[in-house]
Amino acid sequence: MFRVENLLKRYGDLIAVDRISFEVRRGEIYGLLGPNGAGKTTTMSVLSGLLRPDDGSVHFDGIDLLAEPIRVKQCLGVVPQETALYETLTARENLRFWGGLYGLSGAALGAAVDRVLEQVGLTARAGDRVRTYSGGMKRRLNLALGIVHGPKAVLMDEPTVGIDPQGRANILDTVRAVAAAGTTVLYTTHYLEEAETLCDRIGIMDHGKILAEGTVADLKARAGQEEIVTIRGSFSAETARDRLGTIPGARLIHSAESNVVLGVQGSGQGAAQLLSDLFGSGLPVDAISIQPPSLNSLFLNLTGRELRD
Repeated sequence: MFRVENLLKRYGDLIAVDRISFEVRRGEIYGLLGPNGAGKTTTMSVLSGLLRPDDGSVHFDGIDLLAEPIRVKQCLGVVPQETALYETLTARENLRFWGGLYGLSGAALGAAVDRVLEQVGLTARAGDRVRTYSGGMKRRLNLALGIVHGPKAVLMDEPTVGIDPQGRANILDTVRAVAAAGTTVLYTTHYLEEAETLCDRIGIMDHGKILAEGTVADLKARAGQEEIVTIRGSFSAETARDRLGTIPGARLIHSAESNVVLGVQGSGQGAAQLLSDLFGSGLPVDAISIQPPSLNSLFLNLTGRELRD
């Protein structure tokens, strides 16, 4: 459905998207998982036609986005990170306005509005002005705006940011229903649990690059059997390397001022031996965390920092 090749986007000297390539298959939920500033939103802005890349290509359903942007946009829905709502209008009025911009009218528009109101669970509040809505309800309506015209694919940029767990669960259920009905979904998030439970395939992104890609099972297999040990304390990067770099069975992943990350084999026993060696090293330690193999440990392995950092 989407084929992205060698995509590059700069803002002056900053490379926001650094020659990434990936494909989104028809009917799947593909997740771009990464921390804030990873380049996810810039990527979505290019794929939606809002930004023009500095290099590379984007094809949607065989259509060249750069050559025929209007043709591609007619097939897409977009759910932006910031809500695109008119708060003095009702939910129904918002949906009729946006549906009309997509070319719907008359009975077809009315049916589409009724359909998405039901999908996002807002039928009972359809006649209320949006300014009276909770944050979660606004997020659900924002999602409805992106799918009211029945697009072939929808781009969803962090649609659950800033809402409560119940509101998040409602949105995730709606995303699953949209995909089950045949719509391709490209979904960005920095929440591991969302990516793990929602997405068919995931691209892990940081500093404008896709570092790893695959199903959850593929990525967890790539994480291997190493436990990831993060140590924080009052030490320099050089001191940490000198004292920990020679510990048997420990692999130095990252070292910085007051922070070091090690990979340890052994399903618990390796970490226990590491702790014994660590305390014998005399390194001034304030905190230690141990993570079993997971998407977060894979991210730590690839970048030397946690996804939430």
